[in-house]
Amino acid sequence: MDTPTENIPEYREWSDAAVRLLQGVVYLEDGKPWDLLLRNVTPLENYFSLIGLQLIIDESEGFAFLRQRSSEELPEGYDALPKLFRRSRLSYDATLLTILLREELRRFEEEEVHDQRCVVSGDELFEQWKAFYPRDHDEVKLRKALSAAIRTLNGLKFVRRFGQGTDDWEIRRILKAKLIAADLEAVKNQFEAAFKRRSGNSGKAEEGERGD
Repeated sequence: MDTPTENIPEYREWSDAAVRLLQGVVYLEDGKPWDLLLRNVTPLENYFSLIGLQLIIDESEGFAFLRQRSSEELPEGYDALPKLFRRSRLSYDATLLTILLREELRRFEEEEVHDQRCVVSGDELFEQWKAFYPRDHDEVKLRKALSAAIRTLNGLKFVRRFGQGTDDWEIRRILKAKLIAADLEAVKNQFEAAFKRRSGNSGKAEEGERGD
């Protein structure tokens, strides 16, 4: 009778990197997983191709992630594969924060500063955040909503706390790959249009109250 281990293939060193990629983004600062990934690009690409995934590596920015290939990109037969990654819609608040962070990262890179980390304080974020809400909006509720959105993006590895006991956040460069400039501009325009509509309705309501 076969023992359980006899049916398991020989261990490959890239297995650790493969699991990390399936869990999410792998960064340069992750150390061993990043080194394993770069040493084993070909077997990793081959492995993930078999399950309809594409390995994206940006060595200059120091990150790697997996992308679900569309049906049009895959040869016959692969279209029957179930999707491993499904797009999950971010909430309004999380989407707005993503736009603000991507804009902050763009400004940071245009300044060509020597510091390699783009860091923004919680207070700075809040000032940008509340500009997308009517002036009479409850600031306590706005801060709670911002904190919830930050937790969501922290879970996605789009941001991480910078330093212990601070409210500073490092914006991870994966945002450049996840939200390209064209998409950013389109979504930003949608948010600005929605804000103008809300502000206009708020102004009309105030005029109505004064007219009574």
